[in-house]
Amino acid sequence: MAQNETVRTSLGDAVRQDIGASLAAVDAELARRYPGDPGTRQPVHTVYVPADALTADIVRTWGDRALAALDEHAPDAERLAEVLGLPPELAAPVHDRVRAKLRREPVEDLRIDFEDGYGPRPDAEEDAAAAHAARIVAGAVADGTAPPYVGIRMKCMEAAVRDRGIRTLDVFLTGLMEAGGLPGGLVLTLPKVTFPQQVTAFVRLAEAFEKAYGLRAGRLGFEIQIETTQSILGPDGTATVARLIDAAEGRVTGLHYGTFDYSAACGVSAAYQSMDHPVADHAKAVMQVAAAGTGVRLSDGSTNVLPVGPGPRVHEAWRLHYGLVRRSLARAYYQGWDMHPAQLPTRYAAVYAFYREGLDAAAARLAAYVAKAGGDVLDEPATARALSGYLLRGLDCGALDFAEVAAATGLTRADLDALAGRAPGV
Repeated sequence: MAQNETVRTSLGDAVRQDIGASLAAVDAELARRYPGDPGTRQPVHTVYVPADALTADIVRTWGDRALAALDEHAPDAERLAEVLGLPPELAAPVHDRVRAKLRREPVEDLRIDFEDGYGPRPDAEEDAAAAHAARIVAGAVADGTAPPYVGIRMKCMEAAVRDRGIRTLDVFLTGLMEAGGLPGGLVLTLPKVTFPQQVTAFVRLAEAFEKAYGLRAGRLGFEIQIETTQSILGPDGTATVARLIDAAEGRVTGLHYGTFDYSAACGVSAAYQSMDHPVADHAKAVMQVAAAGTGVRLSDGSTNVLPVGPGPRVHEAWRLHYGLVRRSLARAYYQGWDMHPAQLPTRYAAVYAFYREGLDAAAARLAAYVAKAGGDVLDEPATARALSGYLLRGLDCGALDFAEVAAATGLTRADLDALAGRAPGV
């Protein structure tokens, strides 16, 4: 078409302006409710440790025990590949990276548990444990040994334990403030939510603490555990996860699926309670749709089949754990729970294999998209965002090195951040 060709329209500017004015409130509501991914690192797992088992060297202890399990049951790449069914070309890089990760950063997210893993205790004992947890966390942050994310899971907002949960949270947060302030990677977990009003109550609790210390509004965010049937389907038959997110008033950072509480609530026999049971898949599908676009991250649950005992039993548990983690990753659940140090080798093996095996294809598609070179797959901006997000998650967890990503894509880190919608340098 010629550059100087006359283009004619039939509608005046007033029509466009009137439509814009009529949708202004909708535009604002879309921006408020669906801000998109926060563009920050998401941990690949959460390690739950009962509060009475917390020690100053807990992260290093888990790393050492994980390394010992790897040395005993898969001391080299060939053995790991044999146990987990890794392709030969992935065996060495995955084994080497798992070992390096367990030395450098064995735990990405630590949750100190005052709920089911801790149980009911005398008030004085739980007070002391909460104060102890604050000292341990503050000390680890100060000396650089804290994991990137750390916090507590308090007791829930049900009447029987509500006051105890609030007091524990207060003691913990107060201890952190008195020791120098809240760490940047602080994460709080609210379990067993059944009604949106419980989430709103937690928001009011957070507001009160922020006001007491002059913290900025919204400083305290939290995760919601989805482990009751009421958090998925309300008494009137409506899906309720979106209501929980809305009740958090922008503070909720994650939804964590609770495998065993939710399965039990659905009447699933203990032998069949698992992350891949149909009731789990249904709940997580509802969570996924409700959280899409909101900036709220998702986490899968855990398996209670622990890799302990003789070698064959460890290998069997490793194969189960590895398969479940890979299944979660394929379903866009990039985080899960780990309950034992010997699960860390298979957590990282699964994560690293997932990102390394897809590196070449993702890089080629992204490079072709940027170069508008076409190829056998026609990608759109949303797919480019997903491809760059995939590579960035691989970089965040140590599965990939930037040099190899840059060589494969021809892109800088700033390019990847922009394509994924991340803030530069996050």
